[in-house]
Amino acid sequence: MKKILALAFIGLVGCSRPSFEKEIDGIFSYLDGSTPGGAVLILKNDSVIFSHAYGLADLQSKEKITTQTLFNTGSISKTFVSYVILDLAYEGKLSLNDSIAKYFTDFKNPGVAQQVRIHHLLTHTSGLPDNRRQHLDSVFLLTAKDEANFNPVKLNDSLHFEPGTYYEYSNPAFNGLALIIEKVTGNKWQDEVKSRIFIPAGMKTSTITDGPHPATGVAHAYLKTKDGFIEKDYGEEPTFAAAGNGGVWSSVEELVLYEKALRDRKILNEEIITTSRTAWLYPQWQDTTPPFIGASWFIGKTDEGYEMIYHTGTQGGFYGDYVSIPEKGIVYVMLCNIPTPQEEKRAAVLSILKKYNWLD
Repeated sequence: MKKILALAFIGLVGCSRPSFEKEIDGIFSYLDGSTPGGAVLILKNDSVIFSHAYGLADLQSKEKITTQTLFNTGSISKTFVSYVILDLAYEGKLSLNDSIAKYFTDFKNPGVAQQVRIHHLLTHTSGLPDNRRQHLDSVFLLTAKDEANFNPVKLNDSLHFEPGTYYEYSNPAFNGLALIIEKVTGNKWQDEVKSRIFIPAGMKTSTITDGPHPATGVAHAYLKTKDGFIEKDYGEEPTFAAAGNGGVWSSVEELVLYEKALRDRKILNEEIITTSRTAWLYPQWQDTTPPFIGASWFIGKTDEGYEMIYHTGTQGGFYGDYVSIPEKGIVYVMLCNIPTPQEEKRAAVLSILKKYNWLD
């Protein structure tokens, strides 16, 4: 934890509670020291109350995972793309109500693009079918970046549903949003994330996929088979190179810095953050599930009724969970390089936090 401690906003407290630590540790005890594993960090206000790393970042080199190890964060990446879009809207460089036809003039059916607004992409309510595998083979998708992944979407003759009426999770929507950032700014969207979020938040080692994943300094991901572990990240997992939907690499330490910067308004501003963490209400909503997504955080409740802001991430063998309970000052971050049941582990962690009064 040297880096976080050096930043002088976290002090280790709660370590006098060995039973609490032992119980949290027990949730992840299945992560053997000789196999892929993960890292977990829990923050209460400005104090780390649990921090531990498990297993190996690279089975070939035997490099151990630490709380500073960079993992691919999967769909947690979408929150970064969303924040750049929201910041550009605040600056007046685009409108969330813009039709995507303004930015993509080559849809096979222009009427499809005319119906979809930027906010529909942010909230997974666009109705745009994910037809990538219908038009692109798996070999091509191994190295296809954002534009190549979004191009098939332009071939759709129709929508699954009228935008803003149903929820349907969409990865290509965020490939499209990443391309909109580049069209508006003239810069790589990765650079916009770095300048607007990484640098002011102090996320000094976090990086973003731009083609192949970083060759060094990051964890590899794995799947377990009857014959042992196989690697499952760039080069093995189709669409991994499409970074707008899952290209951010970070550590549990630096994701805590991200949340701390949001909490302290070191990045963005009150209006943008509130928009991102308030469920978007559509007047024509027809889904049986009430709206539960902002732009692009999910909004839920703990068993005690406290608001919970969260996003999971899954890509190849990378699994992550990012949870903030603002009312109680709790942040829980888990990043793994092996398949891990995020919701199950989250529920177990929250149960122990409640047991030891950290949710008081």
